[in-house]
Amino acid sequence: MKKITIYSTKTCPYCVMLKRWLDEQSVPYTNYNVDENPIAAQSMVNLSGQMGVPFSTIEYEDGQLEKIVGFDRLRFEAALAVK
Repeated sequence: MKKITIYSTKTCPYCVMLKRWLDEQSVPYTNYNVDENPIAAQSMVNLSGQMGVPFSTIEYEDGQLEKIVGFDRLRFEAALAVK
């Protein structure tokens, strides 16, 4: 099972689009609102090296971590279809 984590803000339209799309696909995820959670914001910067949202990670069963900046639907579709 893949573990998806999303770092987002309440005012980001792409964050809303990403979460809505994952909900429509019935894909579970953990969401952190970085505008309300400074610890999550720092974690996001440590992982991504930047402050842009949405930033997502997909952790695979083998421990591999895929990092996705923005709502890159094609990458999400590929990641969810394989591995």
